[in-house]
Amino acid sequence: MAKHSKSIPGRGLRVADQIQRDLSEIIAFELKDPRVGMITITEVQLTPDYAHAKVFFTMLSDKQDDIQNTVSGLRAAAGYIRKELGRRLTIHTLPELHFVHDTSTARGMEMSKLIDQANATRAQDAED
Repeated sequence: MAKHSKSIPGRGLRVADQIQRDLSEIIAFELKDPRVGMITITEVQLTPDYAHAKVFFTMLSDKQDDIQNTVSGLRAAAGYIRKELGRRLTIHTLPELHFVHDTSTARGMEMSKLIDQANATRAQDAED
């Protein structure tokens, strides 16, 4: 029977984690594109067949121009990054990389700011 079917999701997560670690090292230490500054790889989502990997990243700068430059730099270097990733990984199908800017931290900061404002308003109303 197909005993391995239950272990595939766990393996997919482990492969995604390994890709995330390797991509972080490749981009930080080996990529020479000046458009790609300091970025943090926050998550890698793999398709079940490992054909595509969606790579989420964050940056220190949240300016739209900087984000566009970084995305274009990463897309231009995707072939090189994929080749270097292939040297480190031993999997049958090497995924095609799709880079996406992760806005979850910015949204989290906005939500935190709104909560702080609501708490300040509530505290001021309680004093009055």
